Amino acid sequence: MTTPTATARISSKKQTLEDAYSPPANFLEIDVSDPQTHGVAKKRYTDYEVRMKTNLPVFKLKESGVRRRYSDFEWLRNELERDSKIVVPPLPGKAFKRQLPFRGDDGIFEDDFIEDRRKGLEQFVNKVAGHPLAQNEKCLHMFLQEPVIDKNYVPGKIRTT
Repeated sequence: MTTPTATARISSKKQTLEDAYSPPANFLEIDVSDPQTHGVAKKRYTDYEVRMKTNLPVFKLKESGVRRRYSDFEWLRNELERDSKIVVPPLPGKAFKRQLPFRGDDGIFEDDFIEDRRKGLEQFVNKVAGHPLAQNEKCLHMFLQEPVIDKNYVPGKIRTT
């Protein structure tokens, strides 16, 4: 038998306007935008701007913007899969059929495909970066904040001092 006190509501503190409109305690926002296609024929590729804003102390830069191509996202996924203890979400597909010759369209350079891939890459990087264990990995920091990814880096954790 339950007593009225066992089911009583927990009294909550009224939210003030200052609470409602002050910056969130911790935030990490990552946008993948501005796809640009470069090169011609077999040297053609699309890259994307990856912009990050955060107040998390683990990141040395609070705002950054870098350009990344699909293969850079693959690199990040492979590094995290190898070095971290997290289950890494999948990337949007490789679209092999769109890369076949003699197509009547632009294949992987079609605007609709690029937009779908951009959305998928944005979801991927936000899921990964939102994971507390991934936030300590050097590869994620390099991916989000360094203009050029050093593929010869020494994997490890970020030490906050």
